[in-house]
Amino acid sequence: MVSPLELFFDLVFVFALTQVTAFLAAEPTFGQLGRGMLVLALLWWAWSGYTWLTSTVDPELGLPRLVMFAAMGAMLVVALATPGAFGEDGVLWGLGYLAVRLLHAALFALAARGDPNLARVVLSLVRSLIPGAGLIILAGAAFDGTARDVLWVLAVALDYGLVLAAGVEGWHVHARHFAERFGLVMIIAFGESIVAVGVGAEEIELGAEAVLAALLGVGIVCALWWAYFDVVAVVAEERFTAAEGTAQLRMARDSYALLHLPMIAGVVLFALGVKKVLEHTGDPLKDMPAVALCGGIALYLLAHVAFRARNVGSLSVPRLVAAAACLALIPVATSAAGVLTLALLLAVCVALLAYEVIRYAEARARIRAERVGH
Repeated sequence: MVSPLELFFDLVFVFALTQVTAFLAAEPTFGQLGRGMLVLALLWWAWSGYTWLTSTVDPELGLPRLVMFAAMGAMLVVALATPGAFGEDGVLWGLGYLAVRLLHAALFALAARGDPNLARVVLSLVRSLIPGAGLIILAGAAFDGTARDVLWVLAVALDYGLVLAAGVEGWHVHARHFAERFGLVMIIAFGESIVAVGVGAEEIELGAEAVLAALLGVGIVCALWWAYFDVVAVVAEERFTAAEGTAQLRMARDSYALLHLPMIAGVVLFALGVKKVLEHTGDPLKDMPAVALCGGIALYLLAHVAFRARNVGSLSVPRLVAAAACLALIPVATSAAGVLTLALLLAVCVALLAYEVIRYAEARARIRAERVGH
């Protein structure tokens, strides 16, 4: 069961997600989109690292609790610096990120006493976080433009690559707790998209068209929630808890730590797009927000396809078709009123869910009945 402290810790991550959306909204260009995804990738890696940690260490014990509080402070600094991460606050962002990861590694090192396999894992963490954060600090202090962007790319590659190259041996995971943590972070992402709808509505006069756009946006969020929690999360958790040993650890890494990132990214991009729609509901979107709005939902659905392929070994053709339909709506988003684009995207999502409910009615009922029986 997820502890109150873990939920408390996630509140800072909520703020960090809103800051990424604000970072993207401030300069809606494709270059900024790429930078935003780099920031999100590092934030996600830090958050998921603490999820592995609290699956190994009881966060409610005295020392872990203090370390989690300190990490919350460091993550808050990172979130506050996010709007200026590629500008004047780059060094502050890198220092905050370094602190978040060092606290994570320090607590893992305490847990690894007497466990040589876990100690090897801690060493791989330190080897990745110091050069990764160092590149970000260097980028903020001495470079700008393309050179700075390249250093950020290298930082992400090092932080992910060195840890992934070390393999899963030595890690520990409590399957149901782990799956629940990632389910809750999905709810956080959905909540952030609703916040984006609310913030967008605050800046305009609430006429009938604006209210309709807001309702359509929330309707899409509800559909995205359904797509994950109705069956997908249930089946994944059952497969995950049934696996053992290395197979379970690999599933934790692949299905949760890695494949949930594009789901979160898709929701963040959708939040950006719907925020831009609400600013001018009757106007078409510019290129980057149009790609974010339609492509964000497509990315989310494609991540589901990969999630199912990893866990079950089969492809979800309906979700592939729905993702393609969302991508096909990008030209519509750049030429038609934003509220119309939202209506069409909601229609795609509802059609997908209706098809799945009818087509897989028996399997769906069995899976949900088994869940209740547990």
